[in-house]
Amino acid sequence: MVNKINMKDLFTVGEIATLFNINKKTLRYYDEIDLFKPSYIDPKNNYRYYTSSQFEKLNTIIYLKNIRIPLDTIKCHLENKSINSTINLFEIQEDIIEKKIEELKLIQNKVKNRINKIKDSIDYDKLDKIMELYFDERTIVILKEKVNTNKDLELSIRKLENKANEKSSIFLGEVGVSISKENLKNKLFKEYDSTFIFVENKNYNKEILRILPKGKYVCIRFNGLHESADIYYKKLLNYINENNYEVLADSVEITLIDTGLTTDTSEFITEIQILVK
Repeated sequence: MVNKINMKDLFTVGEIATLFNINKKTLRYYDEIDLFKPSYIDPKNNYRYYTSSQFEKLNTIIYLKNIRIPLDTIKCHLENKSINSTINLFEIQEDIIEKKIEELKLIQNKVKNRINKIKDSIDYDKLDKIMELYFDERTIVILKEKVNTNKDLELSIRKLENKANEKSSIFLGEVGVSISKENLKNKLFKEYDSTFIFVENKNYNKEILRILPKGKYVCIRFNGLHESADIYYKKLLNYINENNYEVLADSVEITLIDTGLTTDTSEFITEIQILVK
């Protein structure tokens, strides 16, 4: 074998790595998994050498890897390569890429919306002002469970996310809590009756899926978290009574800015919304 090979026609691992802009460790790994093996190994020093006839194969591997095809799939393809198998490989990968694009677009929209909501939340001119706002229907997943402390709330959120069966919180929206319509009328503001999370579609278990009705909501935004909310509930209910409104549903209390966004407690923002007519 040695006599038949002209050493001038051989390329070392380092030379191949430079030519193809690939890590030497990657080449050694490809050798280990039998994906791309050297043409010749010097029995004296175990140095690995490649030939120019292997360039096309390595270029194909790099190309397929760059379009996110797994190495085991590439290996299988190269062992049984044909026009039809290549077309099939690309069609499958095209479908995978399309799904990934849709997922990334969803994430992009979530990030954009999050940025806009944070910027709106730090509009301090809106603090401590009662506003009448109209909201269209909004979809939530909800856990009917009493919440008294922040610890209770965190546990309820975890339970709700598990029930929603979402792998990543990026697909879930703002978190909120509710005081029942009955407790609002009785001015009991220290205990929450449920925890909810906004979602963008209705593909959830019907047991936890709810639609917040469209309509007029009397709202107030304040600096603080849930433990500071009771005085603002009183303000809202006084306003509702003064304007001869009727409370139609449980409250919607949303944490806009909390420890997830800042460690500065002075920046915490919460909003309360109550549906009225």
